[in-house]
Amino acid sequence: MMVTPPQTILITGASSGIGKALAVSYAQRGKTLILVGRDVRQLEEAAAECRSFGATVEIGAIDVRHAEKLCEFILKMDRQYNVDLLIANAGVSAVVSEGEIMESVEITASIFEINVFGVLSAVQAIAPQMCTRGKGQIALMGSMAALRGLPYAPAYCATKSAIHIYAESLRASLNKHGVSITLIVPGFVETPFNAGLSSPKPMALSAKRAAAIIRRGLEKGKCEIVFPRLLYFLIRAGSLLPARLVDAILARIPVENLR
Repeated sequence: MMVTPPQTILITGASSGIGKALAVSYAQRGKTLILVGRDVRQLEEAAAECRSFGATVEIGAIDVRHAEKLCEFILKMDRQYNVDLLIANAGVSAVVSEGEIMESVEITASIFEINVFGVLSAVQAIAPQMCTRGKGQIALMGSMAALRGLPYAPAYCATKSAIHIYAESLRASLNKHGVSITLIVPGFVETPFNAGLSSPKPMALSAKRAAAIIRRGLEKGKCEIVFPRLLYFLIRAGSLLPARLVDAILARIPVENLR
């Protein structure tokens, strides 16, 4: 089902990677982009590029872990512009390199604060406003890493699994108020973080290509946007294999953070 193109789009994690690519994809005259990110310099660069295409751009240099500040900013922007589409994209990961046992408590907590509670804060700020208006779209950035735990990124996989269930849970309850929920499930995308990993990245797509797929899916009002589908089906098929066998295969994959 095609939906009315959004005029005001709020994107978290918009200073680089998929978030920035999405912002540029939507940037055109008549569109208002509200970009949230931690890195002020990168955020301003993204905003300048979007403005060059004629878009109106507001920025919020905010760490999504600061829930109160994030909510205040979102509500302020919504009062001013009426947000049509929220893309809760902000997310981080970490790598358990060879020789390490697991992620530290501090790193694990930070990943959960950003990937889960940062998403919840953004959604909980805007959803009631959209429901009151009886319209709106919310897109949550999941990952194929949510489909099967990876030994080198346990916290990341766990957080994305939480986002998948959260999106599924919200969908029916918000739909009856006129607000649609879309879960985005990408495979490997060429982002600054992934560029620093020495590991296989099968079927990796550029951030620009990923943004085009996501935008097209949102315009069609899809409940889930999954890409690349071949990788998705392969991971699903792998779930039919004995867990010990899959564990052994994954444990043999060398992964290092080169930064």
